[in-house]
Amino acid sequence: MTPQEQNFADYKRAEAKALEIVSAMKATSPKKVDIELALLVALFELHKGATEPTTIGKIVQSHLETLVPYYVKKTTPNNGSG
Repeated sequence: MTPQEQNFADYKRAEAKALEIVSAMKATSPKKVDIELALLVALFELHKGATEPTTIGKIVQSHLETLVPYYVKKTTPNNGSG
């Protein structure tokens, strides 16, 4: 396995765990805003003491700029093909 393949495999394991956590959170609170804020707090806690809060915000924004187009394509009827 190449380093890039290993990185992707590591990411997919982390993603699967995150989706499990979201599922558990949905069982804890029906309010999406509670879950959204809790996940954002978790991101700040992940970087706590190592990264400035404004930098964390920029990291999150950068990830969103990458993910939003992916989800737009994924949820567009016919994926724009007709």
